[in-house]
Amino acid sequence: MITSDDYKDRFRAEYQQTKIRYDKLHKMLIKYDAGTLPFEPVNISVLRNQAAAMGRYLYILETRAEIEKNDI
Repeated sequence: MITSDDYKDRFRAEYQQTKIRYDKLHKMLIKYDAGTLPFEPVNISVLRNQAAAMGRYLYILETRAEIEKNDI
């Protein structure tokens, strides 16, 4: 869908890819906080900032989808 000529398809694909990546990063941060992550991240604060930025971006995409009546 990311290469579709239809902007709504590209929008959905962008949202879905971002959501998948955000969910995986979020789960990793949960495991880190719980002490169950099997490795030590190099810089946890950068990963927390990334997750926060991705969460804000997803909110923007969800708001835009609502305004444009685009089911994501």
